[in-house]
Amino acid sequence: MPEMRPRPDPVPSPRGSMKRRFWRIFRLLVLLSLVVAAIAVLLVARGDPALDINILVATALGTGFTMLLGTSLMTLVFLSADSGHDEAAAQIHHENRDE
Repeated sequence: MPEMRPRPDPVPSPRGSMKRRFWRIFRLLVLLSLVVAAIAVLLVARGDPALDINILVATALGTGFTMLLGTSLMTLVFLSADSGHDEAAAQIHHENRDE
């Protein structure tokens, strides 16, 4: 029977770790968006007691998706800056401009 040697752990890829980091942050952003949407619905419902349900649904969806989109895009900007790709692109841009 051949002797089994343990294989070394694979080297983690930066792409995979950034992806996991984004999805971890994204889950928190979903919760934040739900809380903000609930607060917006409560404020709208408190202002006028004779509201139609469509206004409340539109408020919840509009506020929630807008909050989620804005915070997700800002997260991608910060993660992109941390990855170092922006510096590499800036160096290429400056080299091309100097020529």
